[in-house]
Amino acid sequence: HRALVDLDHQDKLHTLITQNVDGLHQDAGTSPEKVVEIHGTARSVRCMSCDYRAPIGVALERVRSGEADPPCPRCGGILKSATISFGQGLVAEDLARCQQAALECDLMFAIGTTLAVFPIASVVPVALRAGAKVMILNAEPTEMDDLAEVVLRGRIGEVLPALL
Repeated sequence: HRALVDLDHQDKLHTLITQNVDGLHQDAGTSPEKVVEIHGTARSVRCMSCDYRAPIGVALERVRSGEADPPCPRCGGILKSATISFGQGLVAEDLARCQQAALECDLMFAIGTTLAVFPIASVVPVALRAGAKVMILNAEPTEMDDLAEVVLRGRIGEVLPALL
């Protein structure tokens, strides 16, 4: 996470697409507006009806104070973690940001992913068709190793800081 912060501070990081829901990229110091959490965030709740959002602590405090299943304060709908659950579609705006970033980048790093989960894995071929180079860093082989200019194997926390 910290190695990518250095790229951000050098103004060399345009968009950081993450499948993680933990918010650690922002905690490490990456500019929040550059992070696309494609599978949502465990740090917030979202209403399934009206898209109301609040920090997860707000809902947890309501549960601690006795509400068994706190409803949305705006519409009374169901609040759930703002993560994408199995069978639930990705947020269209987030997916569009990812596709646009792939079209605009000149170098794409695919780090710590098997590149087997679609539609997000499609950003690699999109970037390639737009003329970008792709570098893959993962402990294990990925579905798209043959498309990459550079493929590195190893522990991300060791390899990425040494690379950058």
